[in-house]
Amino acid sequence: MRVCLFTDTLGDVNGVSRFILATADRARRAGRELRVVTSTRMPLPADPCVVNVRPVAAWKMPKYEHLEVALPRWGEMRRMVSAWRPDVVHVSTPGPVGLAGRWIAGWLGLPLVGTYHTDFPAYVERLFEDAVMGAMAGGVMRWFYGPFARILARSEAVMGSMASWGLDRSRMVGLRPGLDTSAFHPRHRDPGVWGRIGAWEGSCVRVVSCGRVSVEKNLPMLCGAWRSASAELRSRGISARLVVVGDGPYLSEMREALSGTPTDFVGFRFGAELSAIYATGDLFVFPSMTDTLGQVSMEAQASGMAVLVSEAGGPRTMMVEGRTGLVVPGRDAGAWARAMVELVADGARRKRMGEAAHEHMRDYGFAESFEHFWRVHEFVRAEASGSGIGGA
Repeated sequence: MRVCLFTDTLGDVNGVSRFILATADRARRAGRELRVVTSTRMPLPADPCVVNVRPVAAWKMPKYEHLEVALPRWGEMRRMVSAWRPDVVHVSTPGPVGLAGRWIAGWLGLPLVGTYHTDFPAYVERLFEDAVMGAMAGGVMRWFYGPFARILARSEAVMGSMASWGLDRSRMVGLRPGLDTSAFHPRHRDPGVWGRIGAWEGSCVRVVSCGRVSVEKNLPMLCGAWRSASAELRSRGISARLVVVGDGPYLSEMREALSGTPTDFVGFRFGAELSAIYATGDLFVFPSMTDTLGQVSMEAQASGMAVLVSEAGGPRTMMVEGRTGLVVPGRDAGAWARAMVELVADGARRKRMGEAAHEHMRDYGFAESFEHFWRVHEFVRAEASGSGIGGA
């Protein structure tokens, strides 16, 4: 079976691009025929599975100036896909490249599978503070995913949102979550990492936040919570620092909001550095209420960190309340401050949670996730051909 996957994001730093690159790597290792098609001016990692069709034009994404939207060459993409002759087309993003993939699948009469990585209606509503715009985005998503044979959801939590737009739940499949459990592991602990990334090097409890620095990640709430928590910890004589890993449109405002607090901003980090940050940190905080999965919270747990997550969205489904961390109301800054103080101050409990988190994530290797991903495509191909074997 040949699968052609279309994505608007691959050179960017985000969970979607990391998932797709990991999928391409696993497909190559497993001897599966997967081709990833994108269109970008950004540099891409060398990968024989990846084809970059240079865009007609590209421009900065509104509110995300470090990202781009590219207008692909649809004709060139269609000719390339026609020559390769895939059995199934997969669309990972509902942008211009994803739309091209959707059109090409229809033109060639190929079945469509998609992954719903990002809750765009929730993001739009949060970014623009406009419920009407959020509802309109939901309508666009209903239209876009209308012809898909199966839609892979990153967690059960997001399926309700998809159904609320009018999509058929029978076409949704919860994709088994997965991550590289060798790259994210307590053995990568390295106290020297803080100095290398420009953070304060002294002894303290480190609270880590990692991801895109943007308002839809609920970071304004985290800022207020950390100001209160750090003041309370200081009054108790407990040394603690917030380490913010990532970049994004809210960065300058976040710096200003946390001015005077013990906070380190270290930018994007990758590879061995990121593994060491996770394994050496003490508590992971991820207040997002819009993430469909929250890959970073899985990576933190696999690395041995207890986590704090919001009650809404996918991250809640990938931890065990009271055992690997705590679930905190996403709009309650006071509750977040109290939870951070509670776990920063109680090292023994935090350590127990971190150990349990590592054990919990050992069941979520990426190989199993990839095999589930591939089986869904095999089922859709069989369904389209009328053989109707197996189940998705």
